[in-house]
Amino acid sequence: MNYSSEVERDYDVREWYSSVQESRHDGGKPGETLVKVATGVVIRNPFAGKFVTELSELTNPSSAIGHALGERAVALLGNRPVESYGKGGIAGTAGEQEHVVACITTVFGDPLRQQVGGGKAWISSVSKVAVAGTTIDIPLAHKDELYVRSHYDTVSAMFADAPNADEIVIAFAFATRGRLHSRLGGPQAA
Repeated sequence: MNYSSEVERDYDVREWYSSVQESRHDGGKPGETLVKVATGVVIRNPFAGKFVTELSELTNPSSAIGHALGERAVALLGNRPVESYGKGGIAGTAGEQEHVVACITTVFGDPLRQQVGGGKAWISSVSKVAVAGTTIDIPLAHKDELYVRSHYDTVSAMFADAPNADEIVIAFAFATRGRLHSRLGGPQAA
């Protein structure tokens, strides 16, 4: 199924976003590469400039966003497995933080888990209202066990021309392993 087309059927999409970062070391000796991926979509906010109590217009079709962003991330990662993830978004200044949250509930999260090979832990998240070009730091945690300290990390994403006042950016971040050179103990991924 073409989930991106499904998203574009249910939402007014202005653009899609993706980035890949590959790191070999963080001050120590080079080792296994850490790959971080961010995928996102910029949609028009149907509730911009007004207060509405019922937000199902954003929530109900959000499963397609989860599928599409997960599908895009898996393609960017090639055959590398996803070990950690996080979600987030930015509402433009005519919107509310709640508009972002309406798009990243379990309706969105479960399909995304399917796309990346499962995930038992809750998905850490961040949301805010801001102007175009604002950086968002999407928190990462291990996809199967929240308390795996080596996988606490972040992916910073910046959408240079989004969100406009009447838009929402929905983003997801993934990593193929824990932090480079992690050595502070705690539960292990294994």
